[in-house]
Amino acid sequence: MSETLPDRLSIDPKSPYYNETLIARGVRIRFNGMERTNVEEYCVSEGWIRVAAGKSRDRHGRPLTMKLRGTVEPYLPSEATTENSAEQPEKP
Repeated sequence: MSETLPDRLSIDPKSPYYNETLIARGVRIRFNGMERTNVEEYCVSEGWIRVAAGKSRDRHGRPLTMKLRGTVEPYLPSEATTENSAEQPEKP
């Protein structure tokens, strides 16, 4: 069963785009064809992700972020394993 992921999702509990159940399921992001593991927030329709800018923190202790623009593809890990197994044949 393929579940539709939201257009926008954030890992910050104070954000209106926060969804604890999806984050617990392990939503992953493919950005410009590469899998990114340090995404703080994404928006598919506007084509951007927010990632932490080094170890810098704001005055509230949250990481400072940078907005990167490109192609954003969110997916769940179970979908990725079925896609990869179908694309690559097993070696004898």
